[in-house]
Amino acid sequence: MMASLERVCKIVLMLLFTIYISIVTLNNVLDYSSNFNFVKHVLLMDTTFKNNELMWRSISSPNIHTLFYIGLIFFEAMISILAWIGSFCMIKNYKLSAKKFHNSKKLAVISLILSLVMWSLFFMTIGGEWFLMWQSPTWNGLAVARPMFLIVGITLLFIIKKDDEKNE
Repeated sequence: MMASLERVCKIVLMLLFTIYISIVTLNNVLDYSSNFNFVKHVLLMDTTFKNNELMWRSISSPNIHTLFYIGLIFFEAMISILAWIGSFCMIKNYKLSAKKFHNSKKLAVISLILSLVMWSLFFMTIGGEWFLMWQSPTWNGLAVARPMFLIVGITLLFIIKKDDEKNE
């Protein structure tokens, strides 16, 4: 009985993540210019502290801004697709053995790991530190990136946990 409840919780958490990342991806496509401006200003570093010594990192090429943004959308779309497939695999294998259910989580786990990469590497490290996004009062995505990294990380830790075969 407990294994079933735990599996339902894992599926629900995975579906919540899947819906969230899908909406993020969709928003970046449907509201392209707003979110493109975010990426552009982060790369321009035009709202960071004045006269800082790291402005040489700034990128002013519109083509590179577009490349960064399309790359981000592609990465989010890839995470979304893997998350949907992973969620459906978990649902499909819900009633099978603990080993089969655990093995069905592979794509879900990959999507969560890629999401951690996105929030940590792209937002916190590259955007936040390399392009000094933390200095910007306007174009600062760290307030979203940090809690999302934690939420996704906790979700990953729970989903990756193996079911107890004895409880079946």
